[in-house]
Amino acid sequence: MGDSDSSSAGRVTVYSIQGCPHCVQAKATLGRLGVPVCDVDVGRHPELRARVKELTGRSTVPQIFFNNIHVGGNDDLQKLAPEELKRLVTLVKEEPLPSDAPPLPEGNLSEETAGEPDGEFKCERDELADLVEDLKHGNVIGNQRRGLTLYKKSFSGDQLVDWLQIEKGMGRAQALNTGQALLQKKYMVSVRGSGQQDGSFGEGKDSGETLYRLLEDDPNSALNAGQMAACSPIPAAELSLLLRDMILKLFSEHLSADGKSVDYKGMSANPAFERYCELAIQLQRVELLSLSREEKLAFFINIYNTLVIHGNLRLGAPTNMWQRYRFFNYVSYLIGGEVFTLQDIENGVLRGNRKGVAQLRRPFSKTDPRLQVALSDAEPLIHFALNCGARGCPPIKTYTPQDIDSQLRIAAEAFLENDDGCVVDSGKKEVRLSQIFKWYKADFGGTDEKLLSWVLEHMSDSPKKTSLQGILTAGKTKVSFLPYDWSTNSSH
Repeated sequence: MGDSDSSSAGRVTVYSIQGCPHCVQAKATLGRLGVPVCDVDVGRHPELRARVKELTGRSTVPQIFFNNIHVGGNDDLQKLAPEELKRLVTLVKEEPLPSDAPPLPEGNLSEETAGEPDGEFKCERDELADLVEDLKHGNVIGNQRRGLTLYKKSFSGDQLVDWLQIEKGMGRAQALNTGQALLQKKYMVSVRGSGQQDGSFGEGKDSGETLYRLLEDDPNSALNAGQMAACSPIPAAELSLLLRDMILKLFSEHLSADGKSVDYKGMSANPAFERYCELAIQLQRVELLSLSREEKLAFFINIYNTLVIHGNLRLGAPTNMWQRYRFFNYVSYLIGGEVFTLQDIENGVLRGNRKGVAQLRRPFSKTDPRLQVALSDAEPLIHFALNCGARGCPPIKTYTPQDIDSQLRIAAEAFLENDDGCVVDSGKKEVRLSQIFKWYKADFGGTDEKLLSWVLEHMSDSPKKTSLQGILTAGKTKVSFLPYDWSTNSSH
């Protein structure tokens, strides 16, 4: 950015703050256009706030300028007609920067200048966010008793309706509609075990008694709880790709040359990890039910792999069987108003609600709302894409909905090509496979015979495949399983 001639060249200026998904999305879009982008964090540069407000008339971010032309926010950028966008890109590439271009901070645009985050500029906020903010300070939320149970940080439907009528001046019908909207947009959830659970607000005879909680007060210790997702939601599939890009950048800085071990300590100290955590809060209210099968696969595989990393950074890597069991059943995110643990994502969603290793029952019961998100059938290829933070797991890659099936196939081929995944011993007529095939045998057909034909079908053309074919043709193949390397993939 310090080029001597940079003052005369055109540029796109983006005013942003940290933790705002719309800013991240806008910068990703601009990054694909091949134009010089200057990103100015108004949280760190308070001296520019008044000028930005004056130029744009807005106090939401991002605010985007092509040279001195104000395009608006992320929504405005995404809605630009292709020919208009082309005109703006040409303008920046070919015209010098006019003298009335929007201001940059003095000195350089370094990432690391500390500054107080700014309360004045906000992300494109959801219309209910401010109401929820007021509710938190409105003496409505408290401890409620139902029988012998005490529900902390909760409130009844009646209390909410009264508060909306008295403090917000709403009529009863409007107050009931607002309660329904808060439920639908996942700002609040009904408290399990405290009354009706049908997802409608204020109907039925005892409905006013039903208890609710703000989603951010969820007691399940999800790693992205404790703060409200106030930004207007961006599509789930896009959010998972933004999170994936952030984790990938973090990984590339802290990954060993062979791609198998990670410096978690260095990673958790990296300021980019804080930015990742801020963005993960936005998962709380994403809409999952409209995702296609491919979007679901990519979304949940990417989220699983990032959640394992987040869990390792927060809790340390599990080192024995008991810790591993706890880790996979405990480490969780709030996604679309529900808690999903690693176990829920793997066995509940991606394996079509099948029992996991050492599980006595399926993850989701018939009435569990998360069942609507589960894939209709187990997808065996996910086992080569989920990274569980141990050395025996597949190396970390990430996935996009566009060609998820071919990406998963390539991951399976690579896994089987490696001797950690599959060893073919022609002399002994024996095939030694990763424990993954033993644990999830049901996903690969359920019998040794079906398992072997699945493996053969998913191998790339190689000498190993030829020898496996040779053994299978000769008949009577012995199947055994390789010891699993549970040592963590931490480099410290």
